[in-house]
Amino acid sequence: MTAETINIFRKAIESNDKEQLAELLEEIQPFDQSRLLLELEPEERKVIYSLLDPAALAQIFQELEPDEQLVLIEELDNRQVSQLLNEMSSDDAADLLGNLKKERAEKYLDLMGTTEASELRKLLTYPEETAGGIMTTEYVAMKKYFTAGETVKKLRLIAPDAETIYYIYVTDAKNRLVGVLSLRDLIVADPEEKIENIMYENVVSVPVTMDQEEVAYIIDKYDFLAVPVVDENNVLLGIVTVDDVLDVLKEEATEDIGQLSAIHNMDELEVSAIQSAKRRLPWLLLLLIVDLLSGNIISYFENTLQQVVILAAFIPLIADMAGNTGTQSLAVVVRGLALGKFTKQDVFRIIRREASTGLIIGTTCGLLIAGVAYLWQSNPYLGFVIGFSLWATLLVATLAGAVIPMILDLLNIDPAVASGPFITTINDILGLTIYFSTATLFMNRLL
Repeated sequence: MTAETINIFRKAIESNDKEQLAELLEEIQPFDQSRLLLELEPEERKVIYSLLDPAALAQIFQELEPDEQLVLIEELDNRQVSQLLNEMSSDDAADLLGNLKKERAEKYLDLMGTTEASELRKLLTYPEETAGGIMTTEYVAMKKYFTAGETVKKLRLIAPDAETIYYIYVTDAKNRLVGVLSLRDLIVADPEEKIENIMYENVVSVPVTMDQEEVAYIIDKYDFLAVPVVDENNVLLGIVTVDDVLDVLKEEATEDIGQLSAIHNMDELEVSAIQSAKRRLPWLLLLLIVDLLSGNIISYFENTLQQVVILAAFIPLIADMAGNTGTQSLAVVVRGLALGKFTKQDVFRIIRREASTGLIIGTTCGLLIAGVAYLWQSNPYLGFVIGFSLWATLLVATLAGAVIPMILDLLNIDPAVASGPFITTINDILGLTIYFSTATLFMNRLL
């Protein structure tokens, strides 16, 4: 939304030219309309609200982030909010209500239609970050004894309210999911043919309690536009659509990045400096204590360092390379686990791969730095100590970056908690221990 466009809207608002405003709004997409509202002042937004019917306002709200919705909803009266919720997709409406205080959410639900309110109350009972928590109840389902012709007629009636019409789910008399057919299959079928004869019986569905990340993986794996959600009796409860999955992937990626950096939820603007410090300090204090071990290692080998002062020049190199390669391995494994590319059965295969990777990287970097150290100090033993230490450090650090998140995953702990700062500090300690231990063994050759 450009400043020029916003100024055009502002001038129309100032002149109270509602006809021009209506025309301008029709020319831009709901997402751009949502950006426009956020740029305008509250009094200016009220003019826009007066021009929008509940359906149009619902489309705009569905383009807003949760914190943005909470800001704008304060500017609407109870009647407007209840109408807005009636028009929103059930999953989006449930998410909005879930972000409100319970008493306030109940007030809005009481003002809604009985059927819509009942559906939303049921959706709100499902835990967040599960299939039930992100599903919508606006789907197309037909009884298996319908003919293709009857299904097309019914589809014309319910399509405007459905989230997607590309999949028609087929159920029995008890609403149990028994099949699915595509819109294409329905159109080309003989109108007199029963849909149970043309449907696919092997339906890929997800349980209502499945974690949202697993649901996203299934939709990505099969390239679905939507996946049905069922209960323990295979009763169809709703669907999760691909646009919901995109939100899940964004949310999970943000969460993983935050955990990898030990700054989870730091992207929220409403988090104060004090709250931010409280969340970061525990990690930093832990790392501070662990870093003291690094200092103790150097102190323990003080005699070695005093006698071969040149060793100090390579301390940053050893520590940084250990942290860097460990973080790379950590990122690869955590991402693979998050996307479901690695399973618990792949543990030894991953370890072998990362060990081989560490050997190749360690050998290449070790030989390079050994040559540099030798040419610099004309001491082949110094070159060997530096080269061997870096080789061993990179091998160990690469394995640590792979093994630690896999151990956490096997213990059903989010592997992202093996954060970058944590694995970096651990590998610093390992690298310095290997470095000074090797130097001490070859002390006589280094003098």
